[in-house]
Amino acid sequence: MSWSPQHCANVRDPRDARDRFQCAGENGRFGWVLHGLWPETDSRDYPQWCRPAKIVPQPVLKQHLCMTPSAQLLQHEWAKHGTCMSPHPAAHFRSAAILFRAVRFPDMVALAARPQTAGSVRRAFAAANRGVTAPMIAVTTDRQGWLKEVRLCLGPRMRPQRCKPFQVGARDGRTVRVRPIPKG
Repeated sequence: MSWSPQHCANVRDPRDARDRFQCAGENGRFGWVLHGLWPETDSRDYPQWCRPAKIVPQPVLKQHLCMTPSAQLLQHEWAKHGTCMSPHPAAHFRSAAILFRAVRFPDMVALAARPQTAGSVRRAFAAANRGVTAPMIAVTTDRQGWLKEVRLCLGPRMRPQRCKPFQVGARDGRTVRVRPIPKG
């Protein structure tokens, strides 16, 4: 899951066609959005580009734009990861939507208001999600320490599981800055 305020802070032109829906503010302000759902293995390598990807049908794209506010990203995620999980884009995105809607997000206004660490972000997510513990959550930042993504590590049956060492991202003590959702 990507923290949209950070993504939008780094785009050159929020009104450019690629980022307009997510970043221009015309459709409200996004917080957490789903970057994708992809299969993992026991190594850093994971399945990708598993079969030729058909174009994601327009109704499927429209149905999931509030979850992943970029038609280009939805198509990319289907081609790169979804083709390894399902023969049908609608089924893949339906699974992703079910999982995304099940996640409860911590109070990001409170997290943005004071200094955080990767560990405190993990604990905030764990506290908001019953049955999830901090070791099941990966946190990534950009080079300046701004929060980029939080990943929930899932097992074969799509149940939360402890992240593998190579999946963890930022270590617990790493300072994390959380960009607030812009006003207006």
